[in-house]
Amino acid sequence: MPFAFRHQPFKTLYFFGVALSFLFVKLPFWTVRYLVPAWRPVREWSLSRMLLVKSLGVLFTTMFDTSIDSLKCDPEKEGPPDEVGLVWIEPKQELVVGEIKSAAQVNNIHPIKVAGFWYGKRGENGQVGQAAGPDEKVIYELHGGGFVLGSAGPKGGSAYFCSEALKYAPHYTRVFQVEYRLSQGPPLEPSGAFPAALIDAMLGYDYLVNTVGFKPSNIMIAGESAGGHLALALARYIVHASIPSLTIPGALMLHSPTVDWGNTHRGPKSSMHTHANSDFVHNFLSGYPTRSLVGSLPQSDAYLNAWISPASLRLEHSEGLFAGLPPTLILAGAVEMTLDPMKTLADRMEADMGKDLVTYVEIENATHAVLLAKWHEPERTHAYEVFASWAKKF
Repeated sequence: MPFAFRHQPFKTLYFFGVALSFLFVKLPFWTVRYLVPAWRPVREWSLSRMLLVKSLGVLFTTMFDTSIDSLKCDPEKEGPPDEVGLVWIEPKQELVVGEIKSAAQVNNIHPIKVAGFWYGKRGENGQVGQAAGPDEKVIYELHGGGFVLGSAGPKGGSAYFCSEALKYAPHYTRVFQVEYRLSQGPPLEPSGAFPAALIDAMLGYDYLVNTVGFKPSNIMIAGESAGGHLALALARYIVHASIPSLTIPGALMLHSPTVDWGNTHRGPKSSMHTHANSDFVHNFLSGYPTRSLVGSLPQSDAYLNAWISPASLRLEHSEGLFAGLPPTLILAGAVEMTLDPMKTLADRMEADMGKDLVTYVEIENATHAVLLAKWHEPERTHAYEVFASWAKKF
């Protein structure tokens, strides 16, 4: 059960046990187990990288056994609004239509006021959210975290991508992130189920277009991990909702998108199995994030609902799901556990959009969300070069 040790004194005892096990059992065992390059799941990785990836797995397991609150964001506590680039966006009920409105009613989800954070160029007075220039371009980034953790603020992991993206794609002058609602499920009080994050992301897009004044064609929607899934869902929603004031963005970048929350790509030869020792996302695929995301919808929606799992192998119909989407880059790590669903997604998008509009790139020897990993060289730099080469076209 997730968060089984969230209460004291069990939490302290658990931390103590994990520390002893890590220092005196797991770390020595891994050091010997992966000492020789031929024994490592990725021969080209150094021993230190191997140990780091395994350690990240232990960290996330520990958090899912106790608490993930430390990786969530309270916008009011990030710092002075002007200093951290904080803005607030008012809710709009009219943005919630169609299938998304129906799902929202089931999960009792309503539009709320949400926070957003700006990175990059500021106005003359040093404030953020200044009106867009006539041809100014912006990246609308959606952070990852399995829909249960993560932050859009400057202390969050995706803030690193925000700063690096501006270096590698300097014709984009600003990056904007929205603090979308996270999902939570039993044994915690349920909240933020689908489509809360999508509604908040739509509100952020509307803010960029109708408040700040960016032309949709000058917006790149981007996202990593669960944020990649959300970026794809947002682009699809913009197409399907047909809201007159909102048209499709100029480009879509999906970085290690998690697109099969029903975990239908399983089996002894699947990437879920073969890459289990070269990735650290096991706990995000263990069931809790999926159950929290689905909420009161039928649990079968985890693999039958294209909004939740667009790469599910159990979808009854996948044809036409991605028609009308903008040019898209899917950036995958070649040794990720969720590589197979990303390949399925790429194939389905190519079938609907044509190969000219879909660029699928696997970064050799890269694990999950390499663009966020400063330590993951030379793969990190190569991934940013791929991103830069593609982004300069839009």
